[in-house]
Amino acid sequence: MKRRLFTGLLLGAFSLVTMAQVSSTLSPYSQFGLGVLSDQSQGFNRGMGGLAVGLRDGKIVNMQNPASYSAVDSLTMIFDAGVSGQITNFKEGGRRVNAKTATFDYAVAAFRLLPKVGCSFGVVPYSNIGYSYYDAEYNNYYQSYNDTFYNETYTGDGGFSQAYVGIGWEVLKGLSVGFNVSYFWGKYTKTITIANSDTYVNTLSKTYSASINSYKLDFGVQYQQALNKDNVLTVGATVGLGHKLGADAKLISTNYDNMNALSYSTSDSVPDAFKLPLSIGVGATLLHKNRLTVGVDYNFQKWANIDYPMQGDVLKDASGNVIDGHKLGYRLVGGQLLDRHKFTLGTDWIPNPMSRNYFSHVHYRFGVSYATPYYNVNGVKGPREFSVSAGFGIPLVNSWNNRSTLNISAQWVNRSADNLIRENTFRINIGLTFNERWFAKWKVD
Repeated sequence: MKRRLFTGLLLGAFSLVTMAQVSSTLSPYSQFGLGVLSDQSQGFNRGMGGLAVGLRDGKIVNMQNPASYSAVDSLTMIFDAGVSGQITNFKEGGRRVNAKTATFDYAVAAFRLLPKVGCSFGVVPYSNIGYSYYDAEYNNYYQSYNDTFYNETYTGDGGFSQAYVGIGWEVLKGLSVGFNVSYFWGKYTKTITIANSDTYVNTLSKTYSASINSYKLDFGVQYQQALNKDNVLTVGATVGLGHKLGADAKLISTNYDNMNALSYSTSDSVPDAFKLPLSIGVGATLLHKNRLTVGVDYNFQKWANIDYPMQGDVLKDASGNVIDGHKLGYRLVGGQLLDRHKFTLGTDWIPNPMSRNYFSHVHYRFGVSYATPYYNVNGVKGPREFSVSAGFGIPLVNSWNNRSTLNISAQWVNRSADNLIRENTFRINIGLTFNERWFAKWKVD
């Protein structure tokens, strides 16, 4: 019965996560690169700003560092799933617009496979694409009653996810290593339509699309050492291998003749157009008296050496000088992506885990993070991202289970750059860590 229940929950969560990738963001910045990157955090660490690399606890599923799986208790089956809802304020000049979204985020699980060996599997998002906006301009500089205008409409949707299986092994006392093998998949469709109020002028539409089915490999290591009777230090590191995804970028250009109700289409493609970057993470946490956890992470993604499929008119150097004046088709262009750096500081506090008072077992969490952009917008750096989060881990106690936790957190995210759209997002995250002793053997005299 338990196996059937768990399988049903996982399959349902897999379907919901897959569907959620289509519309879980409305940011115009999601049109660049592979979209808005997910921090891949779960309910337990979203209130800590996504702190993960040095976190080690047998009651959680920390998929961001697979070495942590070896800490899972031999009697435990852990299932963690989460949802979120957000409202975002977009500001450009004196204009403001609000947008709301909600999504099923992730589903992960972990259990002890062998002595000192833990296993985890699940589905998590990698990036999200979803936007719709337009720009209206007059065709003539001097506006008059007879002036015509055109609209440029930009729409896009899609995203990328990974379904993973991972192993964590404590090879020596205090030292653990691990890996995740993921099936990486997703697709996107991005459309630009230029329509004119003058019916004598044709309407131009460009549709960019891609569908990716590949793999992703991530490795992790953790070392845990008791400094004294009150303090335990855990240091960790992760590496994600960068590689080509083996997918083509496609472009269909359509010219609509409004006068004659005819259309003309051309197609172009860029073979082997996408790559995942090399990613490196390092982090450390300090656990004090089994009550207070404080940690810091640094994550790096090397996007700068990855070319990106684009369409342009002329080829120019970094100073704007024309190198080749011939018309360019759809092709890979360098210098569009940037190396990304992210810093995270987080803390988790339990008042008194040995107390019989219920509220003494509640987790109180806080975190901040800062990330640099990984793409350019019209030749300038994209928005920086600053985040502040806080939350609670509420124990769920009943007659048969006192190990599960309801995780609730609130998050404020600011994306800003000079002379670009500014975003302020308020997000509510809700996650359930279902933790039960499935593998206990009972004896009756």
